[in-house]
Amino acid sequence: MPYQPPTPDEIRSLLQGVKTIAVVGLSPRPDRPSHTVARALQRFGYRIVPVRPAVDEVLGEKAYARLADIPFPVDLVDVFRAPEHVPAIVEAAIAIGAKAIWLQEGVVHAEAAARAQAAGLTVVMDRCIYKDYIALMPA
Repeated sequence: MPYQPPTPDEIRSLLQGVKTIAVVGLSPRPDRPSHTVARALQRFGYRIVPVRPAVDEVLGEKAYARLADIPFPVDLVDVFRAPEHVPAIVEAAIAIGAKAIWLQEGVVHAEAAARAQAAGLTVVMDRCIYKDYIALMPA
């Protein structure tokens, strides 16, 4: 079955239901979009888990080299990586029992998105979680 994007109401429900967000590709550099978005998500009350090899922490949170290294449950995996990395990230998200995967703007991989949906994950693709939060969540 091909990828089916969630409706705005489904995205709102997802954003209301998650607490812990693993950010794959979270840069320690404040000028990078991943850093800006993750910092905003922290301000919105989410727990951010940086997933990036070769750094110890980002935004005051311990960083992990891989999703599989995170020793606690993750609700959503937010992806700031190039599309060719998405299939492996989807498999890792499935393996850790994540409920959802979010592929940021410009990150598109229809086959991997369909695989994640088939495994029961909610999938948001080619959208910015920050922009959707601002647009869909009550003030």
